[in-house]
Formats: sequence, structure tokens, C-alpha cells
Amino acid sequence: MKKILIIAALAALVTAYFVFDLGDYLTLEGIKRVSDEARTYYEERPALVLGAFFAIYVAVTAASLPGAAILTLAAGALFGLVTGTILVSFASTIGATLAFLASRYLLREPIEKRFGERLKSINKGLERDGAFYLFTLRMIPIIPFFVINLVMGLTRIRTWTFAWVSQIGMLLGTIVYVNAGTQLAQIDSTAGLLSPALIGSFVLLALVPWIAKFIVGIIRRRRVYAGYDKPKSFDRNLIVIGAGSAGLVSAYIAAQVKAGVTLIEANKMGGDCLNTGCVPSKALIKSAKVASTMRHADRYGLTPVEPEIPFDRVMQRVLGAIETIEPHDSVERYEGLGVHVIEGYAKLIDPWTVEVALNEGGTNRLTARGIVIASGAEPLVPDIEGLQGSGYLTSDTMWDAFAGMEKAPRRVVVLGGGPIGCEISQALSRLGSHVTQLERSAGVLGREDEEVSDLAAQTLRDAGVDLKTGHEAVRVENGEVVATSEAGEVRFAFDTLIVALGRKARLEGYGLDSLGIDTAKTITHDETLATKYPNIFVAGDVAGPFQFTHTASHQAWYATVNALFGQFRTFKADYRVIPAVTFLDPEFARVGMNEQEAADAGTEYEVTRYDIEESDRAIAESETRGFVKVLTVPGKDTILGATIVGANAGELIAEYTLAMKQKIGLEKILGTVHAYPTLAEANKFAAGNWKRANKPEKLLGIAERYFAWRRG
Repeated sequence: MKKILIIAALAALVTAYFVFDLGDYLTLEGIKRVSDEARTYYEERPALVLGAFFAIYVAVTAASLPGAAILTLAAGALFGLVTGTILVSFASTIGATLAFLASRYLLREPIEKRFGERLKSINKGLERDGAFYLFTLRMIPIIPFFVINLVMGLTRIRTWTFAWVSQIGMLLGTIVYVNAGTQLAQIDSTAGLLSPALIGSFVLLALVPWIAKFIVGIIRRRRVYAGYDKPKSFDRNLIVIGAGSAGLVSAYIAAQVKAGVTLIEANKMGGDCLNTGCVPSKALIKSAKVASTMRHADRYGLTPVEPEIPFDRVMQRVLGAIETIEPHDSVERYEGLGVHVIEGYAKLIDPWTVEVALNEGGTNRLTARGIVIASGAEPLVPDIEGLQGSGYLTSDTMWDAFAGMEKAPRRVVVLGGGPIGCEISQALSRLGSHVTQLERSAGVLGREDEEVSDLAAQTLRDAGVDLKTGHEAVRVENGEVVATSEAGEVRFAFDTLIVALGRKARLEGYGLDSLGIDTAKTITHDETLATKYPNIFVAGDVAGPFQFTHTASHQAWYATVNALFGQFRTFKADYRVIPAVTFLDPEFARVGMNEQEAADAGTEYEVTRYDIEESDRAIAESETRGFVKVLTVPGKDTILGATIVGANAGELIAEYTLAMKQKIGLEKILGTVHAYPTLAEANKFAAGNWKRANKPEKLLGIAERYFAWRRG
């Protein structure tokens, strides 16, 4: 109803404009014709004329009709500089705000549905600096008044902010025009009112708040360091705390640009990914897949066999993979690259000083202009009654425990239905364990679409996992996990209990509290990854929002470059295109939005799907499970997100990641030659399905008639 009333009001104003030929009056000549008569009428009935003029001005600006500049001149001619300025200042602000609100109610919702993801960064910037941007635009008269009103209405800037900033920002321009109107008879054209010098002055004035903001920023940054004595010289240009994925990349970048860099690590080089995460889990998953392939060899025309699984030898292979990769991340390699590596526990003493409790004994203090905290994450262990004394394992501790086993643990209970819990459940089940997996929500992989979650659950059950969704562990006793469900309490006996409920940032022991560095689930930081201290940055799991090795490496570039070169320019971390893979068999990969996220964000989308069972290569390899699902902007080939389930999905998703990063649409993917027969063709075939769904029906109809004519 509100939209209908707004449309009706705007339509009435536009109709009146043309019916009463108001455009003829809202010209320089028109104003001059009626100025004497209007001035006389004003002297007789000042309140009525002021009110009528105010209403007309508001109506013209609210409807975005041409003539606001002429009316401003008229205000000077009729009412003089002071009264005219006050009248126009408030009328223009009210009219602009009404146009702003009309744009917001009529256009913002459909625009956000169509371009919601792209508008997020704009709205975020306006939320932070909206007043500055608006003031700058208002101070530059060559930018059309009505365009600013309508465009700002599409954003999330607050109405009150828009109103008061507009009034202040338009004031100088209003004074110039009203003052010119007091000499109306001498004006031949509005073009001469704004000389290049005057426009230049306005532009300089528009920069004043930004300059002020910059100065305030410097003052605030200096205030943060109050109470600390900054060293006159520094031992290093950069100190990096933590030698996981983020820390290694940070140290590498610093060394490559010839900065003096020290890397501090208390445990093993390579961090969680190499030693307890990505590498060992993928090695175990591969062995488990081979065992499964042997059991189902009949799919390939071979006689299936039940594999003998010497678990200790499987673990030797897993540990061998770690040992083979270790030199890539070793102290020796990084020392050879020019990185000074210290093995010990780091603690911040002040914003430039780090004290290291050396593993070999003693302490060492170093100073640096910049510091990158890349302390990583650790398993999240819930407060469940009886858990602490149960001998539970986590993704950090299970590898050492497994290395001492000759056989796979007989009965395993896994808590958690996220990527870690799903991967280890399927792998251990395939290696001979009886695995019970408990997940308190209705499905596994909770961030994915329901279709993907259901397929993952079926994949686990097909592998022999006893998956129990809707079951929440409440206590551990007598070698059993007690869980609650809709049916009441249920008990699950175990020989090995694995807690896989996610990971949390490592925040303790680094001196963050003593320096007043804010933390929540992660270390609080800005878009450049800087903490409250502009020289201390974070990267990796300790920064969030993603806990992926590739994201940690991605953040490390921003943190390091900003720490070393931030005095010249800083860069905001870009998370728009981050792929994620769950290494089940088949793999589950995604980049960008899925359907649930698009729906939650109010983003309109089209879905294009290609089933892997149609792929020639998949058929040849008996790997036909899965699909490619692509979300696009309605009627366009712009990719909003892609989900791939299937063999090697983690490899296939790279094409969509590149496409989204480089703004390549499905048309160009379709036009790219893909080798035959490969699984990668699935991406091209998905693009072909999109093309068929968006074919130009009218043009094809013309073509059909043309070819019919050609046949005679």
C-alpha cells in the first residue's frame, strides 16, 4: 500500500508539471517574467508566499523534476540572501529526503535482490564512512542533485544521516545560488554561476572532512601507543608468531622483499595442516579409499576382496607423507631463504617487543616495526560431563594414538558432523572400525544446502558409518557416550572417542590481554587485518572468519604487505571468492553462494545443474555419483556460486573459483575447449545447460522460418 501511495504521489506531481506547463516557469526567462508580480504579492502576503514557495520547492525536488536551481535563484530574487538561504536550505533537504525515501521504498528491494552480493561492500563502506562520502558529493555542484538522492536511497545509509549531512553539504552551494538570485536581472545563464575556480574551491572544501579524518586517525593511532616507549631502532622489520600456513607465507614474503624477519614457533614447523590436519588426514583417506575400491572391485570387472588392513603400516604411510613434506616447511629451508627462525614460545611485551621463552632454555627479546600473529587454532572441546577423564582424542592427538595401534580401533564414536568429523568417520569405517557418528543437528555439513547435506549423510551410511543425527552428547561414563534424542537417552559404547566439533583460535599465552588487544572468538582486527595497534597484524585461524589453509595463506599476503608497506598504502583483505572442500568420497566442493545462503541474503538467482552420471569419463571410471550446480544472476551468466559433488570435485571447483575471481561468466566457460574425456568437461556441460535454458527463443523462431524458406 505504501508503494502504491508513493507512486501515485509522484505520478500526480509529474502530471501536474506537464499539464500546467510548469517547465515554462522553471526557466530563467520564466522566473524573470513573474518576478515583479511575485515580489509585489510577497509584500502583501508574505506568509502565504513563503509557504507556497516552500511547498513547491519540496514537491519539485521530491519528484526529481528539473528546476531546483532556478527555484533557488528565485528565492534570492524574492526573499533576499538570508531568508532565501534559510528557506531553500530546509526545503531542499526535505525534498531530497523525500526523493531518497521514495527511491528506497520503490527501488532498493529489487536492486538488492539482483545485485545484493555486490552491494554488500558498498553498504559496508557507507556504514563506516557514509557521512564523508555524502558530504563530498554534496559539495561538488557538478554532480546532479537528484542523482545523489536516488542513488543514496538504494544504499543502507540511515535517513537521519542523509538528511543532516545533505543540509550541511548543500549549504555553500545554496548560498552561492541564492546570492546570485538577488541579482536576477543581470543573469543570462546559470552556466556562468559556477566558474572553474569556484568549483575547484568546492572540491577542496569537500576534501576537508577527509583530511580531518586522516589527522584524527593519526592522533588516535598515537594515542593507542600512549604509555609505551617506541624503540629508536629495531632488531627486525617483522616478527611472525607461528609457523603454520599463515606464518610460513608471511615469513617467506618478508624474506623475498629483503626485509629482516624472525619467525617464532614453539612446536613443529608447518603447523596443524602439515602435522595433524590436512596432510595426515588426506593420506589416511587415500588408504581408506583403496580399501573400499578393493571391496567393490566388481564395479571395474574384477573380483572383489576383503583387504587385510595392517593399521600400523597404514599409519607408517601417513607419517611418511608428513616426513616427505616436512623439508618444505623446515627450519633449514627457511633459514636458507633468509628467515631468522627461533624455536620457543612468544609473548608480546609491548607493541614492538616480543619475548621468547626458548625451547632450549632461557629467554630472548626482539623488537620489530611490525608483528604478525599467526598462532593458529586448536580443537574445540565442549564441557561434557565425564569427557575429561575419558581418554578422548582430537584431530591434534589422534595421529600419535593411531601410530601405536596394530589394528584400527574396533569401536569408534565420533562427535561432530562437520568436515573433520565426516572425513575421519568415513575413513576409519572403510579401514575396519565400527564407527558411530553423533551430530546434534538434523544433518551433517550444516553450512551446505539440504540436498548436499543429505547426500553427504547417505555417503557416510554407504561407507558403513552409523550416523545419528539429532543426537547430542550429554555425558561420558563407563566407556559409553550418553546422548539425548527425540527418543530419549541413548548409549554408545566405544574403544576410541574422537571429538571433532570444530576448532577455536589460540589466544592464550601471547600477552594479548596485557596489551589490551581485544579478542572474541578470534583476535579483533580491521579490514587490513590490523589489531588496535596499527603495527600488529593477524592472519590465519586466529583471525577468522574461515579456517582453511588456503585462506590463511591468502590473509598472510595482506598482513605482511600491510605490516611492511602500510606507510605507503594498505590493502583490505578480500574474502569474496573462497573455495572450500570436504574430502569425503566423493568430494564435496563449493565456492561462493549456495542456494540457502542466496535465499537468506535475499539474492535472486537461477540454478543450473549437470549430473555427473552423464559424463563420459565418469561413466568410464564408474564414478558417476554427484553433480555440478551453479547459481547465476537471473537472465545473466554471472556466477554467484558453484557446488560440485563428485570424484575430484576439489580440483574441478578451481575453474569456477578463477571464473568468479576474474569475473568470467558461463558463456566464456562454454566457449573454452576442455579436453575429452575428462571430468573437467562437467563444468563446460553445466555452462551448456545454462545456455539452453537461456536461449533466445524469438531469434530461434526467426531462424526456423528462415531455414524453412531456404528449403523452398
